[in-house]
Amino acid sequence: MRAVGLLEKGMKVPCIARELRVSEKSVHQWRRVWKAGGREALRSKGSSGYDCRLGPHLQAKLATWLEEGPAAHGWVGDQVWTASRVRTLIGRKFHLSCSVSGVGRLLPRMGSVQVPARPTAERDEEAAAMWRDVTWQEVKPAGRRPGHGSASRTKRV
Repeated sequence: MRAVGLLEKGMKVPCIARELRVSEKSVHQWRRVWKAGGREALRSKGSSGYDCRLGPHLQAKLATWLEEGPAAHGWVGDQVWTASRVRTLIGRKFHLSCSVSGVGRLLPRMGSVQVPARPTAERDEEAAAMWRDVTWQEVKPAGRRPGHGSASRTKRV
């Protein structure tokens, strides 16, 4: 927008490029877009890249299927939705291909966050406390020696 303001004042492209610390090519490009569509054409259109191929109505369908749980869709082992499983579900239901990382970014936008509902059933609190109090004390690395010292490895005190 500053470049357009300077163009409107009649300033030359090389001077604008120098003042704004951009290339002359950028200023030429902005001038072309501005002449074709006005200032509105220069407004940011958001981040680049393609939009999520699952629109709001498809995301709503996916959310209802996720609420049904993995067993309803063929996973009988552990009842946890993973990004890989959700990716497979999207492929089966919508015939769309997406990456596991893309699904990992989609789920939080939909409000879905994987957190354990309860602690693991196999955890033995007494054994964990015993290990922490006895075994860890024996195997943990020694701390720093008390006294004055230097943070430098090459310059000792």
